[in-house]
Amino acid sequence: MSWQPEIDELAHRRRLAERMGGDEKVQRHKAAGRLSVRERVAAIADAGTFREVGGLSGSGRYDSNGRLLDVMPSNLVTGRAQIDGRPVVLVADDFTVRGGANEGAVGEKLIHAEKMAHELRLPMVRLVDGTGGGGSVRNIEIKGHTLLPTMKVWQHVVQNMSTVPVVSLALGSVVGMGAARVAASHYSMMVRDTSQLFSEGTPSIAARSGQHVDRNALGGSHIHTRNGVVDDEVATEHEAFARARQFLSYLPGSVHELAPCVANGDDAARRDEWLLSAIPRDGRVDYEIRPILQALVDADSFFEIGRHWGQAIVTGLARVDGWPVAMIASDPAFHGGNWDGATAQKFTRLVDLAQTFHLPVVNLVDTAGFQIGIEAEQAGVMRDGVRALAAVYQATVPWCSVIVRRAYGVAAAAHQHMGRFNFRYAWPSANWGALPIEGGLDVAYKAEIEGADDPVQKRAEIEQRVRSLTSPFRSAEAFVIEDIIDPRDTRALLCEFANLAAPLREPGISRFGIRP
Repeated sequence: MSWQPEIDELAHRRRLAERMGGDEKVQRHKAAGRLSVRERVAAIADAGTFREVGGLSGSGRYDSNGRLLDVMPSNLVTGRAQIDGRPVVLVADDFTVRGGANEGAVGEKLIHAEKMAHELRLPMVRLVDGTGGGGSVRNIEIKGHTLLPTMKVWQHVVQNMSTVPVVSLALGSVVGMGAARVAASHYSMMVRDTSQLFSEGTPSIAARSGQHVDRNALGGSHIHTRNGVVDDEVATEHEAFARARQFLSYLPGSVHELAPCVANGDDAARRDEWLLSAIPRDGRVDYEIRPILQALVDADSFFEIGRHWGQAIVTGLARVDGWPVAMIASDPAFHGGNWDGATAQKFTRLVDLAQTFHLPVVNLVDTAGFQIGIEAEQAGVMRDGVRALAAVYQATVPWCSVIVRRAYGVAAAAHQHMGRFNFRYAWPSANWGALPIEGGLDVAYKAEIEGADDPVQKRAEIEQRVRSLTSPFRSAEAFVIEDIIDPRDTRALLCEFANLAAPLREPGISRFGIRP
């Protein structure tokens, strides 16, 4: 006698699982503009590659004879798949089953999936929609006692942050531990208007604090992509899937590998003539940094991360002569490129990402230092700035800085590790010092200015005299700067840097863990 009856039951159970929370709940979910969990998996994975793990888990209902009547599937779909031909681990919440809240199978499935990514050295992709394994008040009645929060999965979440690329997509109302799983990523996204993220939901907030607020006002993408909890917002789920694929394309499968070279045919010797006049002669005039950045890397290869927060710098991944690099560029259009706390945090995150996955860093520098004034001091900008400095001085990846205009103060000291060899160039527009002349002149020459018959004229004379000594060529004579270059030659020099850096990369776990 064969085992065909059991095979038939297996097929029946799989069909029950594919119903998710049932037709009514699935239709209600889709009417809100969101894909079902099965549609999401199919959309992000290469066709036919998803291999589900734990697809039979859930809550079975049986008759008095022990025969199966129905199964409410687990609200977490897990498995292996391929994305652009590369294997990954996929974890996806099913909001149609108890709103993605905790139930019997979720906790163990979460742990199993995180272990799978770590042991197989595969990127982890999380499609989060709900609490994603967090607690539920209903569990008190179900279990007959309360549970002490333990987050048993968290040791594996932290471990994976130091070993494999982790991407999280907030695709609905993400609460509690689900929100924490989104934040504990190397790259995260929210979908505008349909995604929200918060520690506790609006009913809980109303009950505990008396605040009555809708979900978007509490934790919409316009909030969390501006405060740095989430990296970016997108218009649709399909755009989120596309950006996840693009982000992963710059990284290795794990820290035990090196990211490959993927050339796109862009000429390493390309010289863009307009770069010669890209920086205004008037240092008070802003300019657009993104076109400059994009001109220096391989065509169409710059992938920006965190556009809406920490805006005094632009950060992201790119390719230079085919090699993936981490890009940092000052943005003088935001507070003159001066760092606030959020900018320092954003800088630290990208440096940690580069260090974790062995990516060389390219840094385009134009900053007059940390933000100054009462608000900056009250916000504790120095603490965030010192953390950024620590990240630079802990980093061991190859590093190239190009000083395009200003480099002043403690923030400028973070442009590279001064205790090791780095590549460094300056454009003719560059100038630097302990602090900007306009900020330090009145202090350094106070007595001379105040004692003059005409203080205004004396100040102007002193400023002209001091500025005559600030030419970068004067610094080059003293080997303060290694080389001053024609801006049009920058791309060729960055390509040389990328090719020299490539064989220096060493796979393995970094000596310090990434800071989420």
